[in-house]
Amino acid sequence: MQNITLHISGMSCSHCLNAVNRAVAGVPGVGVRSVTIGRADLTVPDDGTAALVKAAIEEAGYKVEGTA
Repeated sequence: MQNITLHISGMSCSHCLNAVNRAVAGVPGVGVRSVTIGRADLTVPDDGTAALVKAAIEEAGYKVEGTA
């Protein structure tokens, strides 16, 4: 497992937070540590799941700008 922080653009309200939270929580194996405006702190398996998380966020209508 690894901890990652994703920087996300397009989030501006509590609805956005809920949408991103639901999107990442729907990816198997992902632990949501926190979602705030502009970022998500997650725990993901070391098996490429991070790419699935990015795809889920972008499918929800937001853009992953990078990781930290």
